[in-house]
Amino acid sequence: MPPDPRPLRVALVATPDTQVGPLSGLFETLNAFPLLASFEAGLPERPFDVEVVAPGPEPVRAASGLSIGMHRAHDEVPRVDIAIVPLMLVEGPDWVPGRYPGLVAWLRRQHRQGALMASACTGVLLLAETGLLASREATIHWAFAPTFHRNFPDVRLRTEQVLITSGERQEFVMTGGVMSWHDLALHLIARYVGPTAAHVAGRMLMLEWHGDGQTPYMEFVPRLDHGDARVAECQRWLEANAALPAPVERMVRSAGMPRRTLERRFRSATGHAPVAYVQQLRVAEARRRLERSDEPVERIALAVGYENTSYFRRLFKRLTGLPPGAYRRRFGMRDL
Repeated sequence: MPPDPRPLRVALVATPDTQVGPLSGLFETLNAFPLLASFEAGLPERPFDVEVVAPGPEPVRAASGLSIGMHRAHDEVPRVDIAIVPLMLVEGPDWVPGRYPGLVAWLRRQHRQGALMASACTGVLLLAETGLLASREATIHWAFAPTFHRNFPDVRLRTEQVLITSGERQEFVMTGGVMSWHDLALHLIARYVGPTAAHVAGRMLMLEWHGDGQTPYMEFVPRLDHGDARVAECQRWLEANAALPAPVERMVRSAGMPRRTLERRFRSATGHAPVAYVQQLRVAEARRRLERSDEPVERIALAVGYENTSYFRRLFKRLTGLPPGAYRRRFGMRDL
């Protein structure tokens, strides 16, 4: 049987929370095949039929204040092959569920009819409201993990990953990070048009796969709202003294309580054992120095508390996903 020549029907979901850049980027990339086909023989000129759908018939004023030119209300779209929820602005940052019940019902209906369900960055918050991600893996920008956990504790969040697919048919595709719509666009092109088409799109449009995941981009943001005043005092002490030799032992002595008791309270309040907490603080400082200076790695290791440079390199790679030298090449400010 010959392949179906009809383009795949793609719906980009727009709400007042939507960020215009990722939505328009996805729209223009999936519609770029007439241009791509003029440079690469054999590519189809229109593999996707993309439209913007919204909760109602009126144009959508997006989170930035810009207007989004929607094509149809979602109730006017009976069936699609791919439904995409792009990045949405989350203030606080805290997601407030229940604001788009019609869209949530429409997404559920599209899934029942066999559509692939996709999200970019915080768009997964609306997708998770369908309940379809329960007990599945998902990803989101690491900064929005707390609000995701509060709202959807039954979803297994993997913030270190940029792109995750799940479901019996691999029908859920989620990407994390503001610019992860690049990964989503390239994944969809590779999946439905082919790897050559994805390669051509990436090269011609300068789109990137974020193959190292989100780990190199993630900041260490310790919990401070846990309500344990003694632990908060210890956190402040470590923040100022993490580079000292044996900081955990010094902290225990200054806290004046049994080590096991303090370690148990510290882990319960912060989610980290004290030693792991110190490692995160030291690596965070090392990252800043790698980004903003030309100091040798050996000197940075010593400055943050590690005499053994080899151990520091291993620890840095484990926590950031990149060796120090590769991290500096990617994020250093010298070339700016």
